[in-house]
Amino acid sequence: MKAAVFTRYGPPKTIQIEQVEKPTPRDDEVLVKVLAASVNAYDWHMLTGKPFLVRLTGSGFLKPKGTILGADVSGRVEAVGKSTTQFHPGDEVYGTVDGGFAEYVCAPERYLSPKPANLSFEEAAAVPMAGYTALQSLRDRAKLRPGQRVLINGASGGVGTFAVQVAKALGGEVAAVCSTGNLETARSLGADHVIDYTKEDFSRSGQLYDIVYAANGNRSPSAYGRALTPGGVYVISGGTTSQLFQTILLGRLASGRGKKAGVMMAKRNQGDLAFLKGLIESGKVRPVIDRRYTLDRTAEAVGYVCEGHAKGKVVITVATPAE
Repeated sequence: MKAAVFTRYGPPKTIQIEQVEKPTPRDDEVLVKVLAASVNAYDWHMLTGKPFLVRLTGSGFLKPKGTILGADVSGRVEAVGKSTTQFHPGDEVYGTVDGGFAEYVCAPERYLSPKPANLSFEEAAAVPMAGYTALQSLRDRAKLRPGQRVLINGASGGVGTFAVQVAKALGGEVAAVCSTGNLETARSLGADHVIDYTKEDFSRSGQLYDIVYAANGNRSPSAYGRALTPGGVYVISGGTTSQLFQTILLGRLASGRGKKAGVMMAKRNQGDLAFLKGLIESGKVRPVIDRRYTLDRTAEAVGYVCEGHAKGKVVITVATPAE
């Protein structure tokens, strides 16, 4: 089978499309024929080994342990391990795996969920990591309640587009921060208010929010703190290493007046995939796709995402449903 392989840390040009052995599922795994995958900032971190902390958390110190990139996939189950109970050959699934930029991938069944019926495979592949990052940040970390005012910074990115919709689905009044060219997209996703960061600094406008969610952590904890109500919550899930550590070490101090700050490291969760499926099938959430690439152009796709200007998600079409 073909796969996007990297054997050393480096830039996107280190990714090569190679023929590798088709995997065989273990007892608790399913073999998925991958029809589509999507690119996340996570893939850039795995490819480059940066920040260095990535290498200390299991990816490999001097060289990568896993040599096939890709986390988010959608496709059809081709075979199942003898102890699996949830899926059968032919089932349409989506989820987060290890080594998804390939024609086939094996994954524990707990990492997968039935694909939303109203999405194409490409659309479904755009959902998992970004979708449950937004969901876990707002529902679980920020404890969003109906009626609360929520500001989403980085509202036009892969996670941000989901965050706007999830916040609305959970009952929030949403202000979306993005550039001029993305204001209409934010409105179409349900944002109650849009803020053009090229013209207005939300941290100095005087408007306060119960929750500030930084899908793009390009401001300091103190700047986010200025936009919070007393007792408000600031959550960051994207940004530079410096911004993340500032939040961990100084967030509570910088925000003051009982405000809370924290970094969200999302976890694979089958229940959250099922929850997102329900939101999608009810019409409350939809993926926004910026660009589509083929598997042979994986290096180009990863490079584009890591430039930081993607509007929504970037997907890789691995095969057509008829293949």
